[in-house]
Amino acid sequence: MAGKFEIKVGNNGEHYFNLKAGNGLVILGSEGYKARASCLNGIESVRKHCAVDGNFERKTAKNGKIYFTLNASNGQAIGKSQMYASAASCEKGIASVKANAPTAPITES
Repeated sequence: MAGKFEIKVGNNGEHYFNLKAGNGLVILGSEGYKARASCLNGIESVRKHCAVDGNFERKTAKNGKIYFTLNASNGQAIGKSQMYASAASCEKGIASVKANAPTAPITES
C-alpha cells in the first residue's frame, strides 16, 4: 500500500497535512495554514524539496529523542517528523518521505 497526504481542518479552522506511510503511520506533519490552497502549496513544496537530502535537518529534542524537519530552499520548515528512539529509525523515516511524497495522492478527512 502506498503512502498518502491527508488534509484535515483543525478546531482552529486551519488546514493541516500529514504524510502517511503505507502502514498508516504519520511520517511528516505540517504547521497550520489559514487557507486550503496554502496547504496544497505546502504539499507541493514537500514533493519538490524531499528529493534533496540536504533539505532534511536532523535534530535532537530535549528528551533525547531524534526527529527531522524538511526545509524549503529558503530554510523555512515545511514539515516535522514524529520522535524516534534512534538515528537509524529517523533515517528510515526520511527514506519513507523520499519514497512516498512524490507520488502520494491527496485525501481529505
